[in-house]
Amino acid sequence: MNEKKMICIMCPIGCELTVLQKDDKIIVKGNRCPRGKEYGIAEVTNPKRVLPISVKVENGEMELVSAKTDKPIPKKLIYDIIEYVKKIKVEAPINRGDIIVKNIFNTGANLVATRTVKKETGG
Repeated sequence: MNEKKMICIMCPIGCELTVLQKDDKIIVKGNRCPRGKEYGIAEVTNPKRVLPISVKVENGEMELVSAKTDKPIPKKLIYDIIEYVKKIKVEAPINRGDIIVKNIFNTGANLVATRTVKKETGG
């Protein structure tokens, strides 16, 4: 039986969870609410994270625009997605909320700009 200890991040309480896994049976202990149980199960079966990142901007007043996925993506894809995003560029202007990459790596998550970068005015 595998045992993993973790802190639940689903709310400010931060319950100390113990997740026991044997074959396809998972038991979560230490959670004070159902969200803690869901978090513990997800962390051992398919952990996900929101990915904050910067994207290169062409002809913008800034060289980079901050962005993030609009929902958590599988943790196992994060490094591949980072390598992909390092190679792309967006054309200014870009507005906060603009989708930079739709359904990135078929995760169902969009990569979205989290700030506005205006077009370079020159001068």
